[in-house]
Amino acid sequence: MSEFGKTRIAGGHGWRISSRCQGGGCVEVDITSDVVLVRDSKEVNSPVLSFTQEEWNDFLEGVQNGEFDLT
Repeated sequence: MSEFGKTRIAGGHGWRISSRCQGGGCVEVDITSDVVLVRDSKEVNSPVLSFTQEEWNDFLEGVQNGEFDLT
């Protein structure tokens, strides 16, 4: 389940950030019909990563399955 809150429109993109983001150490995403764009929320002019929808779905599945847990 995704929880997105704030939206920033910049450069034609509708950047969204999680409503759980506290303190600015988060990423923003812009999901279009073709790609998912990801950037650092603190550095809005930072490089943007681009993923296919399939790659993004695989990443989200990995997060839900605990593949990236630090413990």
